[in-house]
Amino acid sequence: MKKGLWINGEWKMTADWMEVQAPYSQEVIAQFAMATEQDVQEAIESAQATAPQMAALTAFQRAEILEHLATLFAEHREEAANIISLESAKPLKYAYAEIDRTIETYKFAAEEAKRLTGEMIPMDASKNGEGRFAYTLREPIGVVAAITPFNFPQNLVAHKVGPALAAGNTIVLKPATQTALSAHFLAKLLAQTNLPAGAFNLVTGQGKLVGDMFLAHPHVKMITFTGSPAVGISLRNRAGLKKVTLELGSNAGVIIDEGVQLDRIMDRIVMGAFSNQGQVCISLQRIYVMESMIHEFLSLLKVKIEQLIMGDPLDSKTDLATMISRAEQQRAYQWIEEAVAEGAQIITGGRIENHILLPTVLYNAQPQSRVSCEEIFAPVVTVNTVSSIEDAIVAINDSHYGLQAGIFTPSIEIAFQATKSLQVGGVIINDVPTYRVDHMPYGGVKESGTGREGIKYAIEEMTEMKLVIWNNQ
Repeated sequence: MKKGLWINGEWKMTADWMEVQAPYSQEVIAQFAMATEQDVQEAIESAQATAPQMAALTAFQRAEILEHLATLFAEHREEAANIISLESAKPLKYAYAEIDRTIETYKFAAEEAKRLTGEMIPMDASKNGEGRFAYTLREPIGVVAAITPFNFPQNLVAHKVGPALAAGNTIVLKPATQTALSAHFLAKLLAQTNLPAGAFNLVTGQGKLVGDMFLAHPHVKMITFTGSPAVGISLRNRAGLKKVTLELGSNAGVIIDEGVQLDRIMDRIVMGAFSNQGQVCISLQRIYVMESMIHEFLSLLKVKIEQLIMGDPLDSKTDLATMISRAEQQRAYQWIEEAVAEGAQIITGGRIENHILLPTVLYNAQPQSRVSCEEIFAPVVTVNTVSSIEDAIVAINDSHYGLQAGIFTPSIEIAFQATKSLQVGGVIINDVPTYRVDHMPYGGVKESGTGREGIKYAIEEMTEMKLVIWNNQ
C-alpha cells in the first residue's frame, strides 16, 4: 500500500519509498514516499502561494473549517483510533482517548480563531500621545513548517495544524514516518473541508533532508518541532530569524508527601508511568517518596502494576503493548541492566516477555544512572526515598530537563513551596506530571524546549503583532 505526498491538494508519488511495519505484529502496513529536496520545495511554494488566500479568510470561515474537521474526526473515530493503534502499538483504549482529545483540540482551535484580537493602547498616557489612539493586530506569519513525533500521531499534529490554520497561516507537515498513516488520514479529512488547496501540505521522508529544507527556504517563517533535544537545539541554532517553537525531552518527577492516602493515588501513578508504554513527553519517570511511606508505597504499586494486561494493542482490554521498535525496547532494557549494576533493585518487571518490555519499577536507582538523569521513553519508573520536601525538590531540579513536575501533598504551604521552587514549565498539584488538557499553556524550561503550545498560546507564537496609530489632530 503506497502512500504519496500531499501537495497543493493532490497526491504525488515519488521514486523512492520507505517500508513501515506494525510494531506489534511486524506486518508491513504501508510504503511511504521519500520526498526529495524538489518535493519539499514544491510543498513550501504551494503553501506560500496559498498564504494570501488563507490570510483573507474571515475568522468565521477559519473556524468553520476547523469545526468541520472536528466533526469528521468524530464521525471516523473508530477508524482513526485503529490506525494509531496499528502503526504505533498504542493500546486501543489510549488511541480512542487520543482521538477524543484531537477532536477537542480542533474545537479549541475553531474557538480561538474567533478570538484572535489585539488590544487598545492608551496613547494619551504619554505627554506626546495626546490626540492619538492606537491598537494592535495579530496577523498570520505565512508558512509554518511542522515536524512531529510518533507517540501522539494525531493530537500532537493537531497542536500544530490547529493553531496554524486558526491564525490564517498555511502549513507543511513532516510527521514521523512510522506513524504517517495518521497524517494521511488527516489529509483526507481536510480535503473534505473548505480549506484552500495548498494550505495544508504533507511530506514524508528523511528527517534531516526535510528539516534542512525547512531551514534553508526563505518562505518558511516558523518551525514548530516536537522531538529530541539534539535535533531541536540544532534546528534553533541554524534557524536565523525564523520563529522556532521546541517541545523537547523530559524526565518528569513526582513527590509523595507524608499524609497522602496512597491507595487513592495509585491509579494515577500507574497511568502516568506506563500509559502508551511510557512513550509520553511528560511520562512519570522519577518518584520521590518520604522515607516513612516507602514500604507501603512499593507494595501497593507492585500489586497495581501486576494487574495490568499486556498484549495486542488492537485488543480493547490491553493496557500495555510493545514499544515503537524492537531497537528502542532493547535500549531501554540495557538502561535497566545498567541501573541494576549500579545498585538499583527491580521491584517488578525488568525483562522482556513476548516482545513486550514489562512495566518496570526500579528502587534506589543512582542519580547518575541513565534511568535517573536521561529520558528513557519506556515503561520504566524509578522510586527513591527522601527525608524532606526540600530534598525532593532538589532531586527533581537536578536535571537538565524541566517540562512538568507533580506533587501529592495535603499541605497548602508545601504545595505553594513546590510551585515556587520546582524548575519546570508546569507544576501539577495532587496529580502526576503526565496530566495535560489541550487548551492549557504547555512547554518547558532548560533542555525541555522553548515557547508554549496550547491553542491560544501557540497562536501567539504563529502570528506577528502589528501596531496601528491614528493621529486625530
